[in-house]
Amino acid sequence: MKDIILNLNKKQKIICIIIILLILFALFIYIYNNFNKYSENDEIILNNNINEIENIQEKEKIGIAENKEKVIVHVIGEVNNPGVVTLEEGSRIIDAINAAGGKTEEADLSKINLAYIVEDGTQIYIPRINENLNEIELMSENAGQSIILESNTGSNGEDKNVKVNINTANKEKLETLPGIGETTAQKIIDYREENGKFKSIEDIKNVGGIGDAKFNSLKDKITI
Repeated sequence: MKDIILNLNKKQKIICIIIILLILFALFIYIYNNFNKYSENDEIILNNNINEIENIQEKEKIGIAENKEKVIVHVIGEVNNPGVVTLEEGSRIIDAINAAGGKTEEADLSKINLAYIVEDGTQIYIPRINENLNEIELMSENAGQSIILESNTGSNGEDKNVKVNINTANKEKLETLPGIGETTAQKIIDYREENGKFKSIEDIKNVGGIGDAKFNSLKDKITI
C-alpha cells in the first residue's frame, strides 16, 4: 500500500486525500446523527418515566385525601358562623374556628388551647372577652353541656348538675371540684398530657394525691 501511494503522482495523491476526508466526514455525520437520535429517545423515555411517576404520586395524594377520616364538631360562641362543621381527622381547634367563619371581635382566644386536636362529636365554645369562665365548659364531649344555663345555676353561679370533664377541663375548672387545689389540678393536667385521656373516671386515682376517699367525694361530680 505504501509503495502504491508513493508511486502516485501529485494529483492522484490529492484525490486520495480528498476521498479519505470525505469518508471520514461521512462517518462523522453518521455517528453524530445516531448519537442525537439515541439522546432524543433517551430524553423522551426519561420524560415519560417522570410523567408516569408524577401521575402515580398525584393519584396517591388524591387517594390519601379521599380516605382520610372526617370529624364533625359543633362550634358555638364568638364565631361568625356558629354551627356544625366538618373537618379532617387531626384538625385543631383553630381549624374549627376558621371553618365556622373565624372569630368575632369579642372573642377571647387566650383562654383556649388553639392547638388542641378536636374529636368527633365535640362541642367547642369560644368565650367572650372578660367572660366568667367558671360558668363555662370550654370543651365538652357531651352535647348541651358546653354552656351552663342561668336557670340551672345556684346563687354562686355554679351548676349543680353538670359534671366536670376531667379530660377537657382547664385548671381553673378542675379547682372547683371538692378537695382539688391548684397543685392537684395541675397534676391531673400533667397526667393526661403524659398518658393520654382518662379511659374511666376511676383512672383519676392514678394521679398523685387522689386516693379512694377523695375519689368517693369526686365520682358524682366528674365525667370523661
